[in-house]
Amino acid sequence: MEPLIPEKAKISPFLVFFLVHTMQFGIGILGFQRLIALTAGYDAWISVIIAGLSIHVILWMMYRILDTVNGDIMSANSYVFGKKVGRLITLPYVLYFLCVALTTLRTFIEVVQVWMFQDMSTFWYAFAFCVLAIYIIFGGFRIVTGIAFFGVVLPSYLIFTFFFTFPYADLRNLLPVFDHSIKDLVKAAYQMSLTYLGYEVLLFFYPFIKDPQKSKKWAHWGVLCTTILYTAITIITFSYFSEGQLQKNIWATLTIWKVVEMPFVERFEYIGIANWNIVILPNLCIALWCGSRILKRAVHLKQKYGVLLLTTIVLITINFFKTREQINTLINYTGKISFFLNYVYIPLLFILVLIVKKVKK
Repeated sequence: MEPLIPEKAKISPFLVFFLVHTMQFGIGILGFQRLIALTAGYDAWISVIIAGLSIHVILWMMYRILDTVNGDIMSANSYVFGKKVGRLITLPYVLYFLCVALTTLRTFIEVVQVWMFQDMSTFWYAFAFCVLAIYIIFGGFRIVTGIAFFGVVLPSYLIFTFFFTFPYADLRNLLPVFDHSIKDLVKAAYQMSLTYLGYEVLLFFYPFIKDPQKSKKWAHWGVLCTTILYTAITIITFSYFSEGQLQKNIWATLTIWKVVEMPFVERFEYIGIANWNIVILPNLCIALWCGSRILKRAVHLKQKYGVLLLTTIVLITINFFKTREQINTLINYTGKISFFLNYVYIPLLFILVLIVKKVKK
């Protein structure tokens, strides 16, 4: 049985846009272009669109599942498998959100260490970030949503910095179009789907939406906005770099910011990285909130203790990822888990919920 959420703890439907969008538009935006270009060359912008459109289908399935059970993912699992098994099946999501929080924080710290402060302590930066995240989560889900709102609105001016590449861009880099096989495009779409991860948080905060039916369009708008931005940035990047140049840039977006020239700032990439703290913060908060929410629902651990437990694990394990290869392995495993949960488990659960609903009737 889904516990009753007090009305004052719920959020307006339009805020779902910011929760979905902020989770998708995180650390991946700084360097996804090189990875997809390795597989599908400069046709990879098509794969970005394919991956984005596929999410709308998964999102539709999620809403059908949640509408049927009138609860969250644990309610859906209990509806299909029974209460005890449902709890057991939901628990792995704790590990998943732990990986998301760890990946987000460690990757961003690596960017700061490479581009700004090489001798910066991984632990102490993570500690400061986690303390801030704990403070926000303790304020309740509405506060977390507010941080997600500002995490989208405040850094939005950075979109205009990409206009500085226009004098140096050459759209002919994208020609000839459809120069790669369907197989390559699908492979690149798979890689891009790992960058798009994050929208599955809907499965956990659904009961906190005042009128869930009205939030559907906002969730889809959030995914569409992310798709448009990723596609635009992909095309701008491919126009600015040749394929050879792009393969030498791990963080293509940061390299693009180096071309930004203003009278009052010389190294704009520093401004961009500093602003990205605001983008990463809601990602960490939402991941920790979701993980602690599962612990509260599945094992009846108070959410504040769940947050402290998960944060402690993040702070301990983050020190074990030191080299680029280790961090890359962490990113790859998190992406694969996300792909399985979203593209395999969600469709399977969708079918099972429909079958059980028909049988119960």
